[in-house]
Amino acid sequence: MSIDISEALKALDNPARLAILAKLKDPHKNYPEQEVDPEEVGVCVSIIQEQAGLSQSTISLYLTALQRAKLVTSQRIGPWTYYKRHEENIAAFFKELRDLI
Repeated sequence: MSIDISEALKALDNPARLAILAKLKDPHKNYPEQEVDPEEVGVCVSIIQEQAGLSQSTISLYLTALQRAKLVTSQRIGPWTYYKRHEENIAAFFKELRDLI
């Protein structure tokens, strides 16, 4: 899976999306209230939304942008959607960016 540098840069060109991605790097520390293991399944959208202090629709749009850029993955468990970083794609993004500059 290759990373679209432009899409990733667009997704990261927003302080709230960047903060979400940064917090997902250490989910145990940043989202301690989550009951299921965030390393395994990711962090629930409602917990991300609560911490960010933004509306559910805004958080959904932000997470969709990060997912479109292939920087996060999602999975549904029952009625809940969980997001986590896609570390391989993030590493590929940085490598492709370094190769360009």
